[in-house]
Amino acid sequence: MIPRHFILLMLGSLFASNDLSAIPLSAGERLTYRVSWAIVSGAGEIKISAQEEPGPDGPRLAVTTVTATRYLARLLLPFDAQAKSLFDLKTGRLVSQEETSDQRRKHSAHRISFDYQSRLATYVGSKSDDQPRQIPIPEGDPTDLIMGLLQTRAWNLKAGGKQDALVLFADEFYELTIYHTGTEEVRTPLGTFQTSVLEPRMEKTPPKGMFKRGGTVRVWIAQDERHLPVRFEVEFKIGTGTATLEAYVPPTAPARPTPPAAPPSHAPDSRP
Repeated sequence: MIPRHFILLMLGSLFASNDLSAIPLSAGERLTYRVSWAIVSGAGEIKISAQEEPGPDGPRLAVTTVTATRYLARLLLPFDAQAKSLFDLKTGRLVSQEETSDQRRKHSAHRISFDYQSRLATYVGSKSDDQPRQIPIPEGDPTDLIMGLLQTRAWNLKAGGKQDALVLFADEFYELTIYHTGTEEVRTPLGTFQTSVLEPRMEKTPPKGMFKRGGTVRVWIAQDERHLPVRFEVEFKIGTGTATLEAYVPPTAPARPTPPAAPPSHAPDSRP
């Protein structure tokens, strides 16, 4: 069955890129992924959709991610989660993110909002006695993990290239570097794609969490005009969880232009 920490990693982390302006989806865009765990095919499903909605300072993009186990995996581990991320369409920045999840009789929820002038994030958990906590925002603009994986579609990293990123899991930041590790052909229900393979690594600080335990994350970005993330996976010693794109709905309107991106903090290196 799918371990709880795999699903929480997929949904509960935050991802901050130095490419600050790229909103990962456009209004009307929808992606559906089939999740497999080890040898259990179709153990879960992830649905991502984006819609424009009004905000106090102008239009925002609301990106909703719904995850659930299904079939045999649901009998073994019933799990449902929903996350909503709000992006400011004028700046491309994440305004807030909230998530709820239910596993058997356990319910959890949290909300985090971002103040970029003070560089502080306000985090509120689900317990009745939880008080709002302020967390300093390191350099970079945050977004949740799946949005971060989707955001790599705008990076256009070349072979051997790399770019710094920051991950927040609960209230702890992870300094990562995303590498372009090669190219690979990927078969999906939507067809066969030539892809770039990207992999985050924890090198700037001592590894912790899943990285300390030898876990890895990868994303496969199609090398075409849409740059769809057609597959991503989380690998643990006890097995690998893989999400494969099985359905896609394009945007209802052309993507809005975003401000010029900050240059990557690292130039591509010369390693193959």
